[in-house]
Amino acid sequence: MKSFGYTISEDRQIDFDANDRKVTGFINAIEPSIRLCMGCGSCTATCSAGHFTDLNIRKIHTFVQRGELQHLKKEIMKCMLCGKCQLVCPRGVNLRNLILSIHTALEKSGL
Repeated sequence: MKSFGYTISEDRQIDFDANDRKVTGFINAIEPSIRLCMGCGSCTATCSAGHFTDLNIRKIHTFVQRGELQHLKKEIMKCMLCGKCQLVCPRGVNLRNLILSIHTALEKSGL
């Protein structure tokens, strides 16, 4: 076969059907305030752990909604549970309880 000087790269789409949505349902049932999040970024801006690591609470929210558990587990391990994010949230999302609920859900799912 003739080489034209380029290669076909692997696709980067997310297969939502392959993700585990049971954890998402569990977290939404325990902490319904997660649905109030509008993604303003106030939580990420004030995060103490975010100043020392690459913790991003908006990533955590996205991973929960997508059901991407492997990425979620790595991300929540960086949280120090200080509660600053909860104090500045304009929608009153209970972020500390959300992180603790994620820990519980991941333990129940065996991760």
